[in-house]
Amino acid sequence: MAELQFQRTGPRAFIVGWPVAHSRSPLIHGYWLKQFDLAGSYERVAVAPADIGTFLAEMPASGFVGGNVTVPHKEAAFAAASRRDAVATLLGAANTLWMEGGQLCAGNTDAIGFLANLDASAPGWDAADGRAVVLGAGGAARSVVWALLSRGLDVAVVNRTVSRAEELVARFGGGRAYDWDALPGLLGDAGLLVNTTSLGMHGHAAAPVDLAPLPGEAFVSDIVYVPLETPLIAAARAGGYRTVDGLGMLLHQAVPGFERWFGVRPQVTAELRALVEADVRAGQG
Repeated sequence: MAELQFQRTGPRAFIVGWPVAHSRSPLIHGYWLKQFDLAGSYERVAVAPADIGTFLAEMPASGFVGGNVTVPHKEAAFAAASRRDAVATLLGAANTLWMEGGQLCAGNTDAIGFLANLDASAPGWDAADGRAVVLGAGGAARSVVWALLSRGLDVAVVNRTVSRAEELVARFGGGRAYDWDALPGLLGDAGLLVNTTSLGMHGHAAAPVDLAPLPGEAFVSDIVYVPLETPLIAAARAGGYRTVDGLGMLLHQAVPGFERWFGVRPQVTAELRALVEADVRAGQG
């Protein structure tokens, strides 16, 4: 996988996960470091689940100023932090860490990234008539459901295990839970359909979603970005629906962390998207 080269002096940040070799975050942050001519580094750190507690406990002495957290460590990062921002507290998970006054602090920018991607890619999406239908009730769905509720939308959470959907809506005190069999009826008056599941991701079976009941003016979004055109996005485009892929969420959620670690607020540009998109197409994994 191609990566930009940059100095390893200055602030050091990271992406930690298991596995983590596939992460495009070093490409994104490396691009911004080069763009602003900043000394610093952004590194991949592979940490097994059994070792994440030790890694987080040793952060104050590690030399890292902070970093991003990906699966399966987001809940562990939240639990290990001495201070947490409001969104991370609501979600019970953290994707961004930083050191402040010798303390490990945690935040969550996934919801911010999701909304920013929709706002940039589909202006006016939140003015569309009808409910928002969210497929899935896992960790990724937490951020999406909270984000949609924060915009005042009527949210339906659809999951094969309806009890998990019920737990999710109970967490936020908003939205309604349904099992998969209810999906066709829910799509009939939906303004937005969002996939948060791994179905359709590279190496996973495609999501069996019939878009025929969905109104023609609806938006379809998939937070999966490998492949860039998931089966759901491909079907939506073929049906004439307005679509938003998952790559923009990855790019936008990275902005607050970079600003916190390196002191400059970057922008998500067409050039950056093209760089990461090319890397995804080359690797498709």
